[in-house]
Amino acid sequence: MKTLLLSLLMTSMAFAADTNVQDIAIKDIDGKGTTLKAYAGKVLLIVNVASECGYTPQYAGLQALHEKMSGKGLAVLGFPCNDFGGQEPGSEAEIKSFCSLNYKVTFPMFAKVAIKGDAKHPLYAALQSAVGGEVGWNFEKFLVSKDGKVLQRFGSDVAPDSPELMAAIEAALK
Repeated sequence: MKTLLLSLLMTSMAFAADTNVQDIAIKDIDGKGTTLKAYAGKVLLIVNVASECGYTPQYAGLQALHEKMSGKGLAVLGFPCNDFGGQEPGSEAEIKSFCSLNYKVTFPMFAKVAIKGDAKHPLYAALQSAVGGEVGWNFEKFLVSKDGKVLQRFGSDVAPDSPELMAAIEAALK
């Protein structure tokens, strides 16, 4: 039984690491089912966001990054999550309003996702598997290649305009 469980775990981990994130079913902030295929050919910066976090001011930097780099092929994508300190308690409508009013967010936002535990969203299962380890807090960033493969992960403390993140984005865009 242990061998079977280990085999299934290894197979699912390998699947997640090789998964093209563009194929995973998601919902936008308005509840419409979709995938990330609309962003095929673009470099993605996928960020788990929260409205009541110490890192919430990063919304301004993410919006600035979106404005600066979207024309060059970068898509900044926000995925609200309430798993870390209960810092995203609102509904999707409340989150959308908060982001618009407080940070003038125009980059795509999606429905709330679970990142921890058994209810983990398949997108985050694939992201975490590809780069190893669980997401530790709000505003972690995953850089995804134009063909949907996870390239790199950046912690919450890495600002959207940090030289480290900017260099990785520029390299991915080439």
